[in-house]
Amino acid sequence: MTTALPAGSSPRLHDAGRLFARYYLRGGFRISVDGVNRVPRTGPVVLIANHSSLAEPQLIFGMLPRRSVFLVKDELFRGAAGGFLRRIGQIPVRRGEPDRAPLLTAVRVLRDGGLVGVFPEGTRGAGDVATAERGAAWLVRASGATVLPVATRGTLRPPGGSRRFRPEVDVLVGEPFTVEVGRGRTGLEEATERLRGELAALVRTLDKRREEALRRKGKRSNDRV
Repeated sequence: MTTALPAGSSPRLHDAGRLFARYYLRGGFRISVDGVNRVPRTGPVVLIANHSSLAEPQLIFGMLPRRSVFLVKDELFRGAAGGFLRRIGQIPVRRGEPDRAPLLTAVRVLRDGGLVGVFPEGTRGAGDVATAERGAAWLVRASGATVLPVATRGTLRPPGGSRRFRPEVDVLVGEPFTVEVGRGRTGLEEATERLRGELAALVRTLDKRREEALRRKGKRSNDRV
């Protein structure tokens, strides 16, 4: 397994963190993962995912079959937690501020054959991918990486309601694809829209699957009445 982590990271601690993330969330969620076999095992990969809660980064980090580096908001890099995140190779990003240093660190990871995870919405929202920032496209242009979309649903509390006991959370890994990123801002914007569209389509697919599963459960319940 390639190290492909930022300088100063501990591969051993990184792998222990992955193992912990893979299982500890299962105490609070019923987690289903589909398509993990689509994750490229080698080579540079930019993973793009929707983001609606703090659970998604941990969930994806744990389920991936290879080491991964995520761009994480710098507010989480404080105290002991920040030291741990750095040691397992995660990269702090200041939201809303121009800062190329994190992207350059991520490019070095990609050029070493690593996987870098980005949440293109930039900030935590409803996970609907209505807008996207250009960081993911910039990384693809700088590294020639393959793009891997990942959709998650189920971590948010229902609007106006309380969280159910161990709600069902679904993770759907899409097909990896490549994208040519043109020069300048126009090239970034066009590629960003392509990435946003691919991820949004995957999220819609997952939503349809979850709706169909709910209908089937409702039908079974009615059949037992």
